[in-house]
Amino acid sequence: MAATSQTQLTHISTFNPFHHHNSTNPKFPHNNLQIIKFKKPIKLISKCLSNSNESTQKIVNEFDPKIPVEEALTPPSSWYTDPSFYSLELDFVFFKGWQFVGCVDQIKDANTYFTGRLGNVEYVICRDSDGEIHAFHNVCRHHASTLACGSGTKTCFVCPYHAWTYGLDGSLLRAPRITGIRNFVPKEFGLLPIRVATWGPFIVVNFGDLQADVDARFLEDEWLGSSAKLLSDNGVDSSLSYICRREYTLDCNWKVFCDNYLDGGYHVPYAHKNLASGLDLDSYTTQIFERVSIQRCAGASTENGGDFDRLGSKALYAFVYPNFMINRYGPWLDTNLVVPLGPRKCKVVFDYFLDGSLADDKAFIDRSLKDSEQVQMEDIILCEGVQRGLESPAFKYGRYAPTVEQAMHHFHCLLHTSLTLT
Repeated sequence: MAATSQTQLTHISTFNPFHHHNSTNPKFPHNNLQIIKFKKPIKLISKCLSNSNESTQKIVNEFDPKIPVEEALTPPSSWYTDPSFYSLELDFVFFKGWQFVGCVDQIKDANTYFTGRLGNVEYVICRDSDGEIHAFHNVCRHHASTLACGSGTKTCFVCPYHAWTYGLDGSLLRAPRITGIRNFVPKEFGLLPIRVATWGPFIVVNFGDLQADVDARFLEDEWLGSSAKLLSDNGVDSSLSYICRREYTLDCNWKVFCDNYLDGGYHVPYAHKNLASGLDLDSYTTQIFERVSIQRCAGASTENGGDFDRLGSKALYAFVYPNFMINRYGPWLDTNLVVPLGPRKCKVVFDYFLDGSLADDKAFIDRSLKDSEQVQMEDIILCEGVQRGLESPAFKYGRYAPTVEQAMHHFHCLLHTSLTLT
């Protein structure tokens, strides 16, 4: 189930990552698809896996995507527990294709930045004084120190180790005390770039794409495919007001969280009774696109009470392969980013947006976030329990409920395609 029924775990923090630039700056519009041009990025292969080995490929092939969902077994438990399988995922799922990393509002103003980490990749996203968005590996070219941390405002990045200094365009501006160095070309020692683009309010990067610049329509087609128009038509855009961020650390494999999201509302009436009272679960539908699945459900009658004022008359839950969720319901939009932290741990980042007419209604916001938090806490029990079951010798394969779990099966088929190397 989507944002309103997402599995989230130990609650770490609630904060507004955009507090340092709340003003609107018309110089830097962010309501359109945009490709940012820059130098050619490097190709990534994680240090924990240089080449796929035969045993890991055997694990991949224990799932057969050619078998229809009505007859298929789920992937084996080793997909959720094996360290070598996790390493393969980093290389061929997360380091290839487009990855959501944050919201345009995080760098709305000039000279703002935020940092992140995926696997062994440290990255920094920034907007320079001319309004251009850049993404770089957050690693000094001198002796590999990380440069920036957190988020904020800077006119340059100064390495805390030896003070090598870089512009927000990645160029090396200063390298102190290098008298006597030979065969050194400063322009060849700028920060290593990462391909970056925007779609609506979202920033996406591609860690492994070595192509030259591509046009905006190509990006939209590659990331969202034919679902892009449906999302735009259903209010997934830059018109809403940012409210807050919540982060959770979950003691389960990242795919357990995704599977929970993709079960077509199957678990909602049993695990989320308050949420279920605000939805007409008989109206639940699932649409499958190239790399996206969209679940939709009508809201329950106002006579049923429950969560109607938060959920509204309809809800849309979009899963963008491999680890990003977009949830539009009532006056709310929230996103969930699932960041893998290891074979048995992940972090989930929630960003909440609200219709501007309600942005100052503190009572409504507090009540809505409390209701959402209840769902997250209920899902903690589910997802961590599933991970413990996956670790048990009693479980290897499961089955799909064909009428509701099509999106989950689609997710597993996409994973198999990404991880099949021959």
